[in-house]
Amino acid sequence: MKILFKISLVALLSTLLSISLYSNTRFAVAVDTIVVDAMAADSMAVDTIDSAKNLISGVASETREMSNYFSLSKILITLIILVLTFFFVRIIAALLSAWGERTTKHRITIKGFIPVVRILAWMGSFSFIVVAVFRPPMASVLAFTATIGVAIGFAAQDLVKNIFGGIIIITDKPFQLGDKIEIGNHYGEVSSIGLRSTRIITPDDNTVSVPNSEVMSQAVSNANAGEENCQVVTEIFLPLNADMNRIRNSAMEAAQVSPYIFLNKPISVLFFQEKIGHKVMLKVKVKAYVNDLRNEFALKSNITETLTNEFQDYYRVDPLEDPPELK
Repeated sequence: MKILFKISLVALLSTLLSISLYSNTRFAVAVDTIVVDAMAADSMAVDTIDSAKNLISGVASETREMSNYFSLSKILITLIILVLTFFFVRIIAALLSAWGERTTKHRITIKGFIPVVRILAWMGSFSFIVVAVFRPPMASVLAFTATIGVAIGFAAQDLVKNIFGGIIIITDKPFQLGDKIEIGNHYGEVSSIGLRSTRIITPDDNTVSVPNSEVMSQAVSNANAGEENCQVVTEIFLPLNADMNRIRNSAMEAAQVSPYIFLNKPISVLFFQEKIGHKVMLKVKVKAYVNDLRNEFALKSNITETLTNEFQDYYRVDPLEDPPELK
């Protein structure tokens, strides 16, 4: 029994010693792991602090560069250049317009330079501001241009269409300042061709602004195509039993003696039958050319007045009497 007890005691002590050694080993490993993790955390913290310092340094450097680009002196110079360009364009446009109004023959040609001068002046002004005043690196210019292009493409599509339409109108010249054109339901003299819209003055002295994108997307009728004269069509209605030879001779004479006639181009008198209500009338068209675009309606009124006075006897016919029917 004593021997068995001793053996059991020795085994128990061995087991306890093994457990103690295993625990000490696990504890040492755990301590080593904690130490390594702490060192790694310290290293990461140092790297994070360094990255933050580098970021702050980069932002500060970019801020200093931006402050150099957009300094107060450069902004003031830019404002001065823009104001001078504005007044320069206004003065040149006024001088060209006044010069053009002094001569009918060259009015349209002279006024045609106004939109060209306006675009060249503003483009030159902005180019000078970018190249000579701010002088940014080429990489920054390209990046800024790309960013602005994308922003404009999404946010201002209509404005871009109008600007490109204005440039095409100025270069292609479907009409010029001073021309008489018809766009949609609007007819009048072109008073302004801008980058956003084209303005025309109607016969009732109303100013109509038409976006350039609409001008380029629909048919435009030009009455004079850059010339000082244009064709004027005068219409009157007479009974079918009227003497056509007399009408033709009277209409030709009325046009020839008008103070607004341009005699270097032909005068024609045409006859048509047209049903008005329950009657068939003789429609007379007198086609003649006016000596100045702005006398268009004066010529039309003058011929109408002369022919109305000439053919008063036809207008005295009993209105209840039906003229002969259309054959």
